[in-house]
Amino acid sequence: MSRRKKNNTVQDDSGITDFKSLLKKQGYSLAGRHSAVKTCLWLRRSIKDEGECYKSIFYGIHSHRCLQMTPTLMCNQRCLHCWRPTEIEVPMPSGWDSPVEIVGSCIESQRKLISGFGGSAPPERWQEGNDPKHVAISLSGEPTLFPYLPQLIEEFKEKGFTTFVVSNGTVPEMMAQINPAQLYMSLDAPDRETYENVCLPRSPLLWDNVLRSLEVLRDKETRTVIRITLIKGVNMFDPAGFAELIRIAQPDYIEVKAYMHLGFSRKRLPREAMPSHREVMDFSKELARHLDYRVAGDVELSRVVLLSAHGNVSPLV
Repeated sequence: MSRRKKNNTVQDDSGITDFKSLLKKQGYSLAGRHSAVKTCLWLRRSIKDEGECYKSIFYGIHSHRCLQMTPTLMCNQRCLHCWRPTEIEVPMPSGWDSPVEIVGSCIESQRKLISGFGGSAPPERWQEGNDPKHVAISLSGEPTLFPYLPQLIEEFKEKGFTTFVVSNGTVPEMMAQINPAQLYMSLDAPDRETYENVCLPRSPLLWDNVLRSLEVLRDKETRTVIRITLIKGVNMFDPAGFAELIRIAQPDYIEVKAYMHLGFSRKRLPREAMPSHREVMDFSKELARHLDYRVAGDVELSRVVLLSAHGNVSPLV
């Protein structure tokens, strides 16, 4: 796959395509003016009763009832390991849809996306899939750039959803306002220089914001998680440096996951940048030793290790 930017266009194997058309080709369903929904591999497997993702194993989230969405496609970073077309700068929308509109549009989009499984899925799982009960606000873009994110989370809660939010931590003021069931913050560097090389922030001030968000996480009453994506030869070093930063946040859990050679990241990083599960485990154990955390679980297929401050993990559902 190759790509280049030109007037909000990007090139893939089929040639030049505008950004929205490319998203649709990649399986996104646009919901309203600026939100999007996408089914993941594990939802498609789970609805056919063929397996669950590591979130199910760690936290009890059923993959076929999980709605993966974003309230905005904008992002203020261009991370090397992102599978999305970060080369495109998504413009600010002319106006914001209301949280009520977004929730309704996302549920409708999810049902359309899984409509083709009606004949192959067990009837019970098919019915459950059409009634999602968990939302992962982490699909694409940076959710904390959406000004009504607290209201969106509350609207999902009123519909009976459990809520995950995954943020890059660059908007600490919004991090302080939101209270999902579980709040993730990505931390992909142990220092400023590595952060700027890995995440390619669109502003030189964002590293300072990341540090402030670590302090915000420390004071949250909701469950908190630090997520580290390890890229071999790029940021997979200095576990003591990572630990020093994580100690500020005092998260309940740490997810350490391998970079996966997928999507547009394949043009930025070589396949050899993917660490093995053993390498992720070794790094995780060293990180845990610096923090006095314990390994609470791992999933080899996803190359992910879960560390817990309490030595175990409590399911959300």
